[in-house]
Amino acid sequence: MAEANGRDRRKLWFALWFVLGVALVIGYAWRTLSNPPAPEPVAAIVTPDAPVTPGAAPAGVPEVAPIEHPLLEITIEGEANGRVVVELFPELAPEHVRRLVTLADRGAYDGVVFHRVIDGFMAQTGDVQFGRIGEDMSRAGTGASDLPDLPAEFSNYPYGTGVVGMARGTGVNTANSQFFITFAPAEFLNGKYTVVGKVVEGMDVVEAIKRGTGNNGAVIGKPDVMTRVRVLDGG
Repeated sequence: MAEANGRDRRKLWFALWFVLGVALVIGYAWRTLSNPPAPEPVAAIVTPDAPVTPGAAPAGVPEVAPIEHPLLEITIEGEANGRVVVELFPELAPEHVRRLVTLADRGAYDGVVFHRVIDGFMAQTGDVQFGRIGEDMSRAGTGASDLPDLPAEFSNYPYGTGVVGMARGTGVNTANSQFFITFAPAEFLNGKYTVVGKVVEGMDVVEAIKRGTGNNGAVIGKPDVMTRVRVLDGG
């Protein structure tokens, strides 16, 4: 009788441990399904109709106060040589214009190349991190400033010839420091990329910028460069 009772107790303990083990497995599976691991970050896909810039580091130095009627004066050297003046539109995109003014005032754009230039479409520049003349261009177009990415400021202003827009990644709120200038009307960009200004002087210089012959408009060899970018008060 005692031996039978011992066997019964062992069976009972075995059953309890088995049930507990099953409960633990089910609980772990439930937590895994309810809280899946975060997806791996992926690189932005660069397409001919999508000027791109990736994310940025946290904010550093505060941005400067805006000028009421700012102009951006860009001196270009390379196949294109001359001065380009861009009228900025703070009434359309106040935060994006503030960003351009801030970086230009810091001298951050000096020595930055036109790394991506697509004939009949646009010339892209402004990678203050990886797009400097004389440096390895393999990462040009993937950098940004030390300031945070900007929320989109889309408007109804159309992308005609000489319009300046902010490049961004696949997310609409990822513009940072890179910008582009259109060679021709690009209606497919309307309402999708923040317009920040328009070329008012030197469009002939813009049209002479060295074209890209690499993948997706990448400039091969020595690209044209913005040697000096300054803000003028057009008031």
